[in-house]
Amino acid sequence: MKILVTGGAGFIGSNVSDALVGEGHNVVIVDNLSTGKEENINPGAQFYNVDITDEEALEDVFRSFEPEVVFHIAAQIDVRKSVEDPAFDAEVNVVGSVNVFRMSVQYGVRRVVLSSTGGALYGEVGQLPVSEGASVEPVSPYGVSKYCAENYLNYFKRLYGLERVILRYGNVYGPRQDPLGEAGVVAIFTRKILDGESPTIFGDGTQTRDYIYVEDVVKANVLALEGKEGIYNIGTGKETSVNELVEIFSKVLGREIKPEYTSPRIGEVTRISLNGDMAKRELGFTPKYSLPEGIKKTIDWYRGK
Repeated sequence: MKILVTGGAGFIGSNVSDALVGEGHNVVIVDNLSTGKEENINPGAQFYNVDITDEEALEDVFRSFEPEVVFHIAAQIDVRKSVEDPAFDAEVNVVGSVNVFRMSVQYGVRRVVLSSTGGALYGEVGQLPVSEGASVEPVSPYGVSKYCAENYLNYFKRLYGLERVILRYGNVYGPRQDPLGEAGVVAIFTRKILDGESPTIFGDGTQTRDYIYVEDVVKANVLALEGKEGIYNIGTGKETSVNELVEIFSKVLGREIKPEYTSPRIGEVTRISLNGDMAKRELGFTPKYSLPEGIKKTIDWYRGK
């Protein structure tokens, strides 16, 4: 199958691209390398250094390749950056997404699989784990822009019949996540701990996330290629506080990790976990890796680097 992956040089996108190439698909990667890395690009894929906000350059790729399926993973993912510069966040996550969806319709794409967020989308939820039908009240521009992208994709489905699968991720972690960025607490903690530094916790550490290993997220994407259309939470259903996360690192490494605490950051939810029953029922998706298993695999990968 001819598949286009936006953001295919990034953390999640490169892992998804590897799986698709491994299954024998003809894969084209679009990435502007702002956060993605050339070393992540699968040698079996064709690569275009293109920004999804560059309408003309993006159309050239669609015109020449004529993909059957698009995995739209490219995004501005930093919650803090979205708070500081919501216009830039919207430019990438809304305008860029609209470009991808419009080109998909224009050049005969059958299906779009959109990487969205569950962790930042629902906001402060009363009942956890949260299901897909819950109200959406994001507390960051990032959550707003991703929900906006979802709605645009739903619009293109209604108007043009474009098939769509929307995957709302928990807090994804694992190999290739940038430990020097602002997003990705597991990667940041891993780098600091392996460098002999104390990890920094913003707030009191009681805030929770639903951590899901990247190989599980890849599995969900592969299932979405032919699976039933819909909107699916991709998480474990388990809350883990940042304090508990440090304890897991301590157990995996066999030594006590002492974090440093500082003031909390705005734009981040206090508690979140995702109900994955629908993904299990409709896509056949069940996470494989526990958090300790995933963290051990992540540490081993960074050590190998």
